[in-house]
Amino acid sequence: MSSQRHPGIDLTTSQQRILRELVTRYRESDAPVKGETVAAGVDRNPGTIRNQMQSLKALQLVEGIPGPQGGYKPTAAAYDALSIQDVGEPATVALSHDGERVEGATVAEISLTSVLHPENCRAEVQLRGVAGGPFDEGDAVSVGPTPCRDLRIEGVVEGFDNLNGTLVLTVESMTAPAAD
Repeated sequence: MSSQRHPGIDLTTSQQRILRELVTRYRESDAPVKGETVAAGVDRNPGTIRNQMQSLKALQLVEGIPGPQGGYKPTAAAYDALSIQDVGEPATVALSHDGERVEGATVAEISLTSVLHPENCRAEVQLRGVAGGPFDEGDAVSVGPTPCRDLRIEGVVEGFDNLNGTLVLTVESMTAPAAD
C-alpha cells in the first residue's frame, strides 16, 4: 500500500480516497455522511469503511455523528491533510443585541435544545468575534438570517459562557420563509 506525505500526517492511498469521498459528499449535502454512502462511492465494503473511519477519527480528520441522522463529517484538519485550500469563506450570520447589530460578531453555530417542549425551547449560539460579550441575563437577542434558509431566532439571554463564546437563549420565536 503506498502512502503520500501530507502536512504532518501520512495517509494511505485508501485513506485518501475515503477522505476525499467523505469531503465531496459532505460538501454536496452539508450534512453527516453515512458510511454506506462513502463505501458505495469508493467501491468498498461498509465494514472496511467503518474500520478506516476509526483510524481517521484517531487522526482527528473525521468526526462521528451519532443517531439516525448521523454519519461522518470531515474536520478542518481533513481539508489540510488533503491540501484542499478552497473550503469557502464562512457566511456571516448577524447578531443583534437589544435591537442593535453587534459589529464584528458573527454566529458560528446554532444548537437547538429541548424543541420537543416549546415552552422550554433553548438555543446555544456559538459566537465568533465577541470577547467578553456585552450580554446580561434577560437581554433581547436576535440571530440571523442564516444563509441557507433565512432562519431568524429571537430570544432572551439566559447566560453567556465567556470561555467558549456561547450564548444561551430562551427562544421566543423562530421564523423562516416557506421553502419553494
